Amino acid sequence: MKYLKKLCVMLLVLMLGAGLASCADPAAAVSHEPGRMEAHFIDVGQGDSTLIICDGKTMLIDAGDDSQGTAIQNYLQKQGVKRLDYLVLTHPDSDHIGGAPVIITKFDIGQVFMSDYTKDNKTYEKLVKALEYKRLAYQTPEVGSEYALGAARVRILGPAGKYGNPNDASVALMIQNGDNRFLFTGDAQEDAEEDMAELSGDLSADVYHAGHHGSKTSTSEVFFERVRPSCAVISCAEGNSYGHPHAQTLNTFRMNGVKVYRTDEEGTIIAVSDGKEIRFDVPASETWKAGEPTGSASSGKKPADGTGDPTGAEKGGMASAAEEPSYILNTKNKKFHRPECDSLPAVNRTESSESRESLLSQGYAPCKRCNP
Repeated sequence: MKYLKKLCVMLLVLMLGAGLASCADPAAAVSHEPGRMEAHFIDVGQGDSTLIICDGKTMLIDAGDDSQGTAIQNYLQKQGVKRLDYLVLTHPDSDHIGGAPVIITKFDIGQVFMSDYTKDNKTYEKLVKALEYKRLAYQTPEVGSEYALGAARVRILGPAGKYGNPNDASVALMIQNGDNRFLFTGDAQEDAEEDMAELSGDLSADVYHAGHHGSKTSTSEVFFERVRPSCAVISCAEGNSYGHPHAQTLNTFRMNGVKVYRTDEEGTIIAVSDGKEIRFDVPASETWKAGEPTGSASSGKKPADGTGDPTGAEKGGMASAAEEPSYILNTKNKKFHRPECDSLPAVNRTESSESRESLLSQGYAPCKRCNP
């Protein structure tokens, strides 16, 4: 009997020392432990919502779609959150702002950061009305500005320019706690990523919240080389119609030894930083299973609120098949694309019927996604 008791005590000590993976309820209240930062990647299905807690200060990045508002509210309350020091809504797609009206009306909020890109639809209208109801004004933070979140520092990386689509206009930020760095880029795509890489200096991060739910339109080669994360978290729904995460993104992570954590496989994921090390409450995924596009993705129908991967056909202005140009040029980053490429620029764009050799001689480089 004594042996069994001693064995139980030893097992308990080992479980407590093993870290969060052994804890049934790793964060029952807002942590006030000095230097401890928690990142809760909340499972909201096909959408984003991340709670950051550091020294009793809190930030919520995005709020899922309108079916998730109450679920996020309940999750925050379970963590002991009564006030949000910051609410960051990266961009106005419904899978990022839909649940925000509930959060705004149910919690005291210090500052609201939002993209300067607006939408004319009911989801955005409900958000604006909720802000007005609480007499809150939002601001689009300037690139390079910094904010304190307890002992952690938040640095704004984007939007680094004016863009013709909501994804590239995402508010992007780096959160640093001691030596640990967490990167969030919303749904920013290749053009916005390249602007961040050019303007924001050191982008290296330990944890990268994979852009656009693991879509191949984000995590471009240039950007990834600047970030070089050791861990990536992908927020998406199991069996989502967009095929997230895409095989191209997963291959990038796998070939570079990045540990991947996925809400579609593991539910809500919690990462805890003590300023030196980062621990996750679940093991890294080992499936490397890419999504399979279904529904609107295969039928060619545009998602109701533009939350999917934008294509040339969605953007409009394309020539008919008989008149289709040879290439689409991005006059800003000097890249050329096939007309059907899913990473076409929304601005700084022109059509060209010149030959590939001619474009190369003018200093244009081929897009590495569509390989024109």
